[in-house]
Amino acid sequence: MKYLIFFLALAAGSLSHAEDPETLAIGKPAPDFRLQGIDGKIYSLDDFSGAQVLTIIFTANHCPTAQAYEKRIIQMSADYTLKQMQVVAISSNSTKGVCLEELGYSDLNDSYEGMKIRAKDAGFNFPYLYDGDDQKTALAYGPTATPHVFIFDRDRILRYTGRIDDMENPYLQPTSLDARNAIDALLSGKPVPVEKTKSFGCSMKWISKAEWKAKLDEEWSNRPVKLDGINVAGIRTLMENPGRKYRLINIWATWCGPCIIEFPNIVEIQRMYGNRNFEVVSVSMDSYSKREDALEFLDARNAAFANYIYNSDNKYEMIEAVDPDWSGNLPYTVLVAPGGQIVYRHDGIIEPMEVRKAIISQLGRYFADDR
Repeated sequence: MKYLIFFLALAAGSLSHAEDPETLAIGKPAPDFRLQGIDGKIYSLDDFSGAQVLTIIFTANHCPTAQAYEKRIIQMSADYTLKQMQVVAISSNSTKGVCLEELGYSDLNDSYEGMKIRAKDAGFNFPYLYDGDDQKTALAYGPTATPHVFIFDRDRILRYTGRIDDMENPYLQPTSLDARNAIDALLSGKPVPVEKTKSFGCSMKWISKAEWKAKLDEEWSNRPVKLDGINVAGIRTLMENPGRKYRLINIWATWCGPCIIEFPNIVEIQRMYGNRNFEVVSVSMDSYSKREDALEFLDARNAAFANYIYNSDNKYEMIEAVDPDWSGNLPYTVLVAPGGQIVYRHDGIIEPMEVRKAIISQLGRYFADDR
């Protein structure tokens, strides 16, 4: 309960932090910046001087609302020539301020490397710049959420700030195209009809929010870790997965080097997706007489999820019960859908990104079920 109350407070933004800046006011000039793009180049305002209108959008890889607007931003960028309007996206979230529990609708965090992957996967057709280390640009502009739009005229005076449109859900039709209306008005030499709107989305992850992340890490580390015996009938029940949750089953042993290397990633995956219809289950292949050693390993890695140790000497019977396609090498990881279908399998050490993509492809992003 203590953990739940803290996380709700985090989501609501009720915990204090010192770095919330004032949002840039209408009529103010665009603050300059020097930021690295995902192409490795350094960009400033001067690099976009050829555009009559400049649209700067503060966004994030992990935020469900930001993801919901990606296609509309891409389309908006494509609908104008670079001489008319240039879109520039900036990611300012600090990776030190983003909790694992906030990444449940994404396969990525808000790191620079994550930006490269997200831009490629989503097909961004505009510069994507990184501001997450010192957040100087975000502090100068004052975005309140992701996404947050700032639209500047030819003289780079702010003429519109706020939302892209009035409908977060990408499968429903918006009724007020606020950003486009502002762009079209500026291109026509007319006053912007609505200069300021509210901006809905994930809160900015300021560096000061690292304190929240540390508290959640501490909460997780204080959770009890258990290890129960399991026989082959229990393994079959695990694989049948009669419940509603997708189940990532990781089979490992304390004497297996790759198992030891990958296990922290398994724990992170539980923390990322554990608030959805998802769970991690680990099964140790250590001899049952080594149960205490296996439990010590799990406890040291804060494996606060369902853990089992196979309590029979017949390993081959267990291998067949898990997956007839498994040759028996460790580690072995499978993602089992409700009802028992294996939708992802991997022998050997996992690639965390590959596993997260497999999970998201099944769980879906936030609006996946609204089509």
